[in-house]
Amino acid sequence: MKQVVLITGASSGMGKSAAHILNKQGYNVYAAARRTEKMEDLKESGINVISLDLTSERSMVEAVNAIIDQDGKIDILINNAGYGSYGAVEDVPLNEARRQFEVNLFGMARLTQLVLPSMRMSNSGRIVNISSMGGKMYTPMGAWYHATKHAVEGWSDCLRLELKAFGIDVVVVEPGGIKTPWGTIAADNLRETSGKGVYAAFANQVADSMEINYTGDRLTDVDVLGKTIAQAATDPKPKTRYVKGYMAKPALAIRKWFGDRVFDKMIMSQFK
Repeated sequence: MKQVVLITGASSGMGKSAAHILNKQGYNVYAAARRTEKMEDLKESGINVISLDLTSERSMVEAVNAIIDQDGKIDILINNAGYGSYGAVEDVPLNEARRQFEVNLFGMARLTQLVLPSMRMSNSGRIVNISSMGGKMYTPMGAWYHATKHAVEGWSDCLRLELKAFGIDVVVVEPGGIKTPWGTIAADNLRETSGKGVYAAFANQVADSMEINYTGDRLTDVDVLGKTIAQAATDPKPKTRYVKGYMAKPALAIRKWFGDRVFDKMIMSQFK
């Protein structure tokens, strides 16, 4: 029997790429997202497309129950859905900060809770959480986004220890700069949130830099990350973390080995 994979945020980017790759490798893939109208290519490839809203308890329960009813199990959960909302801490409304946590952390956590009973019953499983190099570093105007990704890192580490006795692996993927609309969307949001007022000068500098970086040719193609996510989901003996994408490894190394002050200078040197 084919192993069953549920991957969230599969309507575009890394998630869609990973869904296609795992399908070609012979897995029974359920690709989940809110915007299912963007997933016709997945359907045409024989992938199961399912509607899922990580801010809705009902949506998550119905999605998991539908898969269990159809296939009796979920072997691999890939928590890929998430977004980046930038703005000065003083400017970002707390309801937006809460929504960022709801999607990037609490939705992931609740979906994991719903899937775990099936995995425990089979005494096996794999949970792959898509974090970011931003889960171990930081950039200005991104406090709430980085806070969610730092939380994903710690949450995943604890979960890995809790589930070891049940034969369930927990793996983290930390992407770097990827060729997706993520950066330009975050830049637009930053301008809207902090582009006027006391933080305007710096906020617009940061937004301009993000837009340049995310429209250039240095970023890593989404299929590279799709392959990395598929690898993290299927390696017989997975690493606890997979780091891939533009600037991910060097940025994390600088932060780790040279400390916060050197990292601060490196980051801020981009905005002079």
